[in-house]
Amino acid sequence: MSGRAGKPGHQASAGELLALVRSGRATTRGALQQATGLSRATVGQRLDRLFRAGWLREGAGGPVDSPLGGRPSITLEFDDAHAVVLAADLDTRHARAAVVSLAGEILAEHTGILVIEDGPDAVLGELGRRFGRLLEKAGHRAHEVCGIGLAVPGPVDSDTGRVVQPPIMPGWDGYDVRGRLARAFAEHAHGAGEVPVLVDNDANLMAYGEQRAGHPDCSAFVLVKVSTGIGAGVVVDGRVYRGIDGGAGDIGHIRVPEGVDALCRCGSYGCLAAVASGGAVARRLAEVGVPAASGSDVRDLLAAGHPEAAALAREAGRRVGDVLATVVTLLNPGVLMIAGDLAGTPFLTGVRELLYQRALPRSTAHLDVVTSRLGERAGLVGAGALVVEHLYAPERVEERLLALGV
Repeated sequence: MSGRAGKPGHQASAGELLALVRSGRATTRGALQQATGLSRATVGQRLDRLFRAGWLREGAGGPVDSPLGGRPSITLEFDDAHAVVLAADLDTRHARAAVVSLAGEILAEHTGILVIEDGPDAVLGELGRRFGRLLEKAGHRAHEVCGIGLAVPGPVDSDTGRVVQPPIMPGWDGYDVRGRLARAFAEHAHGAGEVPVLVDNDANLMAYGEQRAGHPDCSAFVLVKVSTGIGAGVVVDGRVYRGIDGGAGDIGHIRVPEGVDALCRCGSYGCLAAVASGGAVARRLAEVGVPAASGSDVRDLLAAGHPEAAALAREAGRRVGDVLATVVTLLNPGVLMIAGDLAGTPFLTGVRELLYQRALPRSTAHLDVVTSRLGERAGLVGAGALVVEHLYAPERVEERLLALGV
């Protein structure tokens, strides 16, 4: 990053200085000079641009480093109050939407029915309306929104933001999600400017949110979401691993012997999701006369201590645990987190039974198998963080400062 540690002749940009401050690696002018090799005057010029943009502020004085005493160094802080992010997490039958601070705090939130099978035009139009209302509730205006993050239950090409052949999102394949959501927000929020929209898979964003919030030092983190479908998010060295076109983590469509006669929503037989998802458990409960139509119905039955639901959830956990033995052996994660509608004691017990039975002891010796810490907010937190990290990446900071004229 610096003239000392980076490429010969490279001089750290304003964006790179902001990254040093945000990460806590250098939070005074002197520390920035030392980290980058820049002169005092050049550091001052770079910081002046960040102050004029409203992205930096001065904090309290730090300790005096010199044994001769003197004035304490003024610390520098990222000003996380200068903008807000809009975030939404779509499931098959409902959606959560929120206004999120740049520090990841939920400022206003709404959860309600929104059926993904109604199609992208209707669903994204309704999300735009909810965003408008939430901004009013949070006491913020449309021009304060710097970006929108959206989690969807399907594979996403992160370069285009388009959903790619999603098994449980009919009508969404290849749709311009970014453009439609940006227009819907502008329609329902007076004074809204053009804002970037970032889209990613829900399990990816849940994993990103959970890893950053609760396991920041874990260099290999896996989250498995088991709701109406099954998906996994993988975070390696602090970054979401997506594969070459967004298909990484789609473990719900791994073939399993128990599912040879089970038809999956993707059109194939034998997928893990067809026999072990919340939707699969709901179907089996309905077959024995227990009213259940989705993973959320199963969640409610589990919360009420329904014995048949608990037994089927444990069986589903064993089937997922069998597949996760391979995942754990391949990735060697430090944390395996179970999330979603089925993430309770019966399912987790089943996962552990088969995981520890089938995986090599070497692969599980330092593995923590846990449940979600952020709960139903994980996708929102991850979506907000995705937007913030995108907008304040060093290379993008320079573009945005130029656009602001500073």
